[in-house]
Amino acid sequence: MSQRRRSQSPSAARSAVSTDPRELAEAALAASTADGCVAIATEHTEANLRWAANALTTNGQMQTRSVTVVATFGERAGVVTRAISSLEEVDDLVRAAEQSARDSEPAEDVAPLVAPYDHPDEWAADPRGTGVEVFGAFAGELGETLGQWRAADRLLYGFAEHRLDSTFLATSTGLRRRVDQPDGRLELNGKSGDLARSAWAGVSTRDFADVDVVAVADSLTRRLDWARTSLDLPPGRYETILPPTAVADLMIDAYWSMSARDAEEGRTVFSGPAGGTRVGERLSSMPLTLRSDPGAVGLQCAPFEIARASSTGVQSVFDNGAPVPAASWLTDGVLTELARSRASALPCGAAARPYVDNLILEARGAEASLEQMIADTERGLLLTCLWYIREVDPQTLLLTGLTRDGVYLVENGQVRGAVNNFRFNESPVDLLGRVTEAGVTERTLPREWSDYFTRAAMPALRVADFNMSTVSPAS
Repeated sequence: MSQRRRSQSPSAARSAVSTDPRELAEAALAASTADGCVAIATEHTEANLRWAANALTTNGQMQTRSVTVVATFGERAGVVTRAISSLEEVDDLVRAAEQSARDSEPAEDVAPLVAPYDHPDEWAADPRGTGVEVFGAFAGELGETLGQWRAADRLLYGFAEHRLDSTFLATSTGLRRRVDQPDGRLELNGKSGDLARSAWAGVSTRDFADVDVVAVADSLTRRLDWARTSLDLPPGRYETILPPTAVADLMIDAYWSMSARDAEEGRTVFSGPAGGTRVGERLSSMPLTLRSDPGAVGLQCAPFEIARASSTGVQSVFDNGAPVPAASWLTDGVLTELARSRASALPCGAAARPYVDNLILEARGAEASLEQMIADTERGLLLTCLWYIREVDPQTLLLTGLTRDGVYLVENGQVRGAVNNFRFNESPVDLLGRVTEAGVTERTLPREWSDYFTRAAMPALRVADFNMSTVSPAS
């Protein structure tokens, strides 16, 4: 039986202008005539600073609000998301979702909507927001840094961005959950005065209180100095040190491929050679653990499912509000878990294993810093970051992409100079089996995937034979 709620005074509600996403979520449930309903209302606020050639160019802030309604009739579901600012718009949104459900085919991922359970969320608390004030101390340090770079005939480009999403999720079963998700990043690109040398650095943060822009800019200065010497190298397989940002981009690609259903159907790198999956197989001789945890300090993320669309086998709109526990995907080098929605878990008797919106790679006992790893290198390459990563073959997870903003030759523990960029061809899963050293894990900003995934902590990795397949003309 449906547990939907009905409005006592719909005409009065429609005339009111809402300043609270909770009201929009509750109004959507009240307007629903479906068997089941989920409403997800998000208040999004954002602030940013941008600069180019040592001068601040823009700053601003914005606020938007969106509501997603999931309407279910038996095994059919309809989902519609719209930008909503007033209660009078809610009815049209709900009707659209219900019509979408009526027009749809039975869903493969059908499951009962999640029942209420105990949790610590403060549903009644006001939504949180951000603004340019989040850059208070940071902006002062940035101004001083820009002046120093101007005086040194170097050019600094980049941006600082802070976002905060307050999301309220309500269901016709009576479940109410909310999460406030801050998300910040700093990206800096330093260039020599003649634009011949370039270096990049990025930082992930929750509130900019922990961002040391002077230290980040100093790291760029050091790499620009390394690049005063320019060397040419041919393509080939090189011992290569991948810094945490490059490791994050590769591991995120592997993470996004961890669908248990796709693996069981023989379509991914995690498919077993004789059917089934590779769960239980050793992927690395190193004691590497790849895990996710909604409560990880500095990387906190939603501890429950927020699904505005279904993705076959791994994410379902029927699972909205379900708890998201910590997960260990790889444990001491052994593949231990793949992602499953509740519906895809049922046929094989497995537990549901939702994706978590963060990713951590750790090597048990690792203590080496990136600097120590450089000092211990007889001859090899040191990367800055990877760029334009694309999948070539899903069954091996072969990726191709480019190096960017600094590839350096290290000999006898010293950086000799910058070399040309390369196109690489590598599988992050195969690469795990060829890691010879891992450094200490630290929070990092993936460069390629920073628009979609910012909460990562990774070590630097040494790979004996990283495949630089061709020389790239990209600078």
